Amino acid sequence: MDISWDDARLFLAIAETGSFSGAARRLRIGQPTVSRRLAALEYAVGAALFRRSVDGAALTAAGERWVVPAKKMAEWAGELHRAAEATDHSPRGIVRVTGTPYMSADFLAPFAAFVARKHPGLRLEVQSQVQYLDLGRGEADLALRARPPATPDLKRVDTLDVVNGVFVSKELKARLPRKVTLQELPWVAWAPPFDTVPPNPQLESLIPGFTPSFTADNYLVLLAAAEAGLGAMVLPRMPHRFKRTTRLVPLEMDLGAFARSQTHLVCARSALDIPRVRRVSELLVEEFQRIRVG
Repeated sequence: MDISWDDARLFLAIAETGSFSGAARRLRIGQPTVSRRLAALEYAVGAALFRRSVDGAALTAAGERWVVPAKKMAEWAGELHRAAEATDHSPRGIVRVTGTPYMSADFLAPFAAFVARKHPGLRLEVQSQVQYLDLGRGEADLALRARPPATPDLKRVDTLDVVNGVFVSKELKARLPRKVTLQELPWVAWAPPFDTVPPNPQLESLIPGFTPSFTADNYLVLLAAAEAGLGAMVLPRMPHRFKRTTRLVPLEMDLGAFARSQTHLVCARSALDIPRVRRVSELLVEEFQRIRVG
């Protein structure tokens, strides 16, 4: 029998999210549609691909055999999509850029306004993600990441060295001792399920018994808490020209090995064949260079 890409994508969404509701959100369709389409697929192949339970959907033995071929199909679908779009020689349309919550709010959102003014036909869709999206499958066109690519299908376009700093509200700074240590500071940090996301692991390595004074699973909530004086926050000192105003001020503190980090501009190798993706990539590289010399 023929397995369509729509069926493979549905199967993969359920397998990777572990639930029908997660697959529905990823595919932007209703959960009843996911259930109906999976039932039709399982009837067609004559085997159950998932075991349903209150905890979600777990792969059966038959479903396990589908995972690797479905992932390969997704990667080739991404390549096919990029090959088709490479024939459009005008830089117009949507370019999907993914980045950390900080980079998305602080840099990519105002950068998108700059792109819209410079190229009215271009529009950025920013996907603020803690987890990495799959560029090979086309889940995003460009990514700003803390780690360089580790697979040959991805390309590192540029790398920006970033200085990290400790920031607090002016009110909190006024209450602190002049020579406050990392251990003495109250901290705002990620809550589960993101408690393994930087800077939590780095602060845990620097501060014995690290216990934040406030946690949240949303970057803007963490930022609001820091601005309200609840605690300190580690942020990149990235002096770009789109910088938003903030009520936070830096503290001169030694973050050791965590004092510097890198941001990598990454894409699928074939993505730069698409004119609109290539143009946004060029603009990002130009901004990186401005930051380096500025």
